[in-house]
Amino acid sequence: MWIYQDNNWPHFSWNADKLATKLADIRHQQGRLLGRMEGLGFDLRREASLRTLTSDVVKSSAIEGHDLNPQEVRSSIARRLGMDIAGLIPAGRDVEGIVEMMLDATQNFSKPLTIERLFDWHAALFPTGRSGMHRITVGDWRLAENDPMQVISGPIGMEKVHFEAPSADKVATEMTAFIEWFENKTDIDPVIRAGIAHLWFVTVHPFEDGNGRIARAIADMALARADGIPERFYSLSNQIESERKQYYAHLERQQRASPEITEWLSWFLDCLGHAIANADKTLSNVLFKARLWEKINQNPVHERQRNIINRMLEEDFEGHMNTSKYAKLAKCSNDTALRDIQDLVARGIFIQNIGGGRSTSYRLTEQFE
Repeated sequence: MWIYQDNNWPHFSWNADKLATKLADIRHQQGRLLGRMEGLGFDLRREASLRTLTSDVVKSSAIEGHDLNPQEVRSSIARRLGMDIAGLIPAGRDVEGIVEMMLDATQNFSKPLTIERLFDWHAALFPTGRSGMHRITVGDWRLAENDPMQVISGPIGMEKVHFEAPSADKVATEMTAFIEWFENKTDIDPVIRAGIAHLWFVTVHPFEDGNGRIARAIADMALARADGIPERFYSLSNQIESERKQYYAHLERQQRASPEITEWLSWFLDCLGHAIANADKTLSNVLFKARLWEKINQNPVHERQRNIINRMLEEDFEGHMNTSKYAKLAKCSNDTALRDIQDLVARGIFIQNIGGGRSTSYRLTEQFE
């Protein structure tokens, strides 16, 4: 039996007493984080939000096995938010689509969720009308010809069915009930609402593809309502991606159980708590970047050096800098790269790591005196 076959579906229940301490802790963490962000300047808050949104988009896609270029995602978000940042690059249609969806969910969180809005999100995710090589139904509920809609793994002939969604002829009714509940002004805490909405949406599985990404956008929308601001300073998708195995295990366990969802909500609150705690890393990185540029701008570097430094400050930058990596990123010769690096070392912006010869590498300074 799947959860939607239970007589109580979709009347979810949970033990509020068991979740009370976790929920109170989450709300306290949210308040502290937002308070710290309020203490920053406008530009630093925007930078922190840009980093969070970039991570959210990249990781939400990664959960489903879709790898996006973080630089394209960052550029797309910055352009849409009217932010002037260095190193803007063109973004592909797949990136533009999910960025459009995520920003609509979070920046316009106060607008009602409707069927038309969900269809628009889905169309944005699949601008070519295809998922990979396969043509799919876009901007509409999945069709009966695709039943049974199953989540499976394993080689052909030895597949394991993790979940089977309600039949297509029930989707319209299920989604009408979902949207009415989501927009109904009840006393359910918005954080709890986010956890329920995520589970409910992926269980109905209304689209032929993209259900996980849209479910996480809906959860982010609910969390933005909880925070009361469009800026995002913590990434639930980033945390789910890092706990992917537990995520799928808890999701499957709940979908094979009843609408009593205390266990699912307990895990969801834990995951969200970890996401908020990890926001300190984003804040530290933003503050580090601000202090570094304050030091650099006392004696400005040229554009090529500026672009390299900004690249090193991105979260997805791996390792240290060396001459060949600099030359490749800056599209210049190794001799030019070496001169740039030596200049940055002389300015105290680059620090040479231990080691020499071909293994010579450099890191950004942490001294701002």
